[in-house]
Amino acid sequence: MKKIISCERKKALLEFCKPLGLKFKNLEILDLAFHHCSYSNENHSEKLYNNERLEFLGDSVLGLATADFLYKDMSRTHAEGDLAKIKAVVVSEKTLAPIGLRFGIDKMLVLGHGEEMTGGRKKPAIIADCMEAIIGAYYLDSGYDACEKYVLSFIVPEIKRVQEFGGKDFKTLLQELYQKKCKQAPRYELLDVSGPDHEQKFKVNVHLGNLVYGPAEGKSKKEAEQKVAEMAYNCLK
Repeated sequence: MKKIISCERKKALLEFCKPLGLKFKNLEILDLAFHHCSYSNENHSEKLYNNERLEFLGDSVLGLATADFLYKDMSRTHAEGDLAKIKAVVVSEKTLAPIGLRFGIDKMLVLGHGEEMTGGRKKPAIIADCMEAIIGAYYLDSGYDACEKYVLSFIVPEIKRVQEFGGKDFKTLLQELYQKKCKQAPRYELLDVSGPDHEQKFKVNVHLGNLVYGPAEGKSKKEAEQKVAEMAYNCLK
């Protein structure tokens, strides 16, 4: 199904592409990648106009590009299980959603009214799915080589991070480091919770003995704790 794109929307799509190095020949397919199924569900004349098929395709392209890089990057002494663990981490919603927010996907999404009102624009699952849909769209538009280059631009740093930290999160890393030095556990302090129910912000500090690091903010207490743990871990290192 074709959809007429306004000049304003075309401009926004081009501005989205520029910092990411994306060069779409067909902006219509990129626009489709931002259309969540909640939009098509509420607009019956466009009930198939959503990004689910592109997401399905992009998921496979993302997996292939990541697997190929890992196969070539990690020596033959690494078993298949090691590669599989890293791949599972870097192609996950937990990894893709923050990247998508950094890219500005939330500002480009086209959502149904109900999803919009319940904070869908910031939901990790929707952001991560859109990341995969964009990959699928770029693969169809420009071919595998260009798409692989785009995928590796944001996946390789994540792979290197997981390789360095062994897939551990920063709360675990901080606890291991601090307990090794001081035989104590970090103590996290919730300072504030603000915002409406569907878009709350949590502010957290972490106490390491007499030292306090933070605050850090997140959309959940867990996310805020991870961020402040990363801050403290990098300082201690």
